[in-house]
Amino acid sequence: MRTDIHLASSSPRRREILAAMGIRFTAAGVDIDETRYDGEPVTDMVVRLAVAKVGAARATVDRSVPVLGADTAVALDDHVLGKPESEGEAVEMLTSLSGRAHKVLTGVALDYAGEIVSVTSVTEVRFREIHHDEASAYWQSGEPRDKAGAYAVQGIGGIFVEYISGSYSGVVGLPVFETAELLSKAGLVILPLDSDQ
Repeated sequence: MRTDIHLASSSPRRREILAAMGIRFTAAGVDIDETRYDGEPVTDMVVRLAVAKVGAARATVDRSVPVLGADTAVALDDHVLGKPESEGEAVEMLTSLSGRAHKVLTGVALDYAGEIVSVTSVTEVRFREIHHDEASAYWQSGEPRDKAGAYAVQGIGGIFVEYISGSYSGVVGLPVFETAELLSKAGLVILPLDSDQ
């Protein structure tokens, strides 16, 4: 029987990706301080926060169960775009991304057998030009309200995306390739060859 893991996240998107991979898991969100340190590179921040989520979840999860955590950041140059708290903030984010390329970084960490391993996925996303009225209408759809960078690539926000170079699933919130690599290190079989498994 395949080993279960615990996902340290309340994100429905991460849960959907993990379920689509055929992994059986439990999941719960954790409460950590996600403040970026002064001068901290975004690549370091996403891994640090993924590790912190794993550590917070580990306190409540049996030691025999691997714990997976992830953190995603949308970065324009060196500026991290969080979740918008108002229409004005969302419109400002979207117009700043308009006609430009930005990066979406996801750090993934796995705690198993007393060891924590991590990996980072970096994807470049380029937006077409976005007019102010479009950004405002998009906010009214409700989709950007809990999304870093004020957009969801898997939803209506996908209409703004000119191209993606890297991991699409990483932009959604959990890079499949990198996650599968970590799970394999923990001995989880993603594609069991024995049909009885």
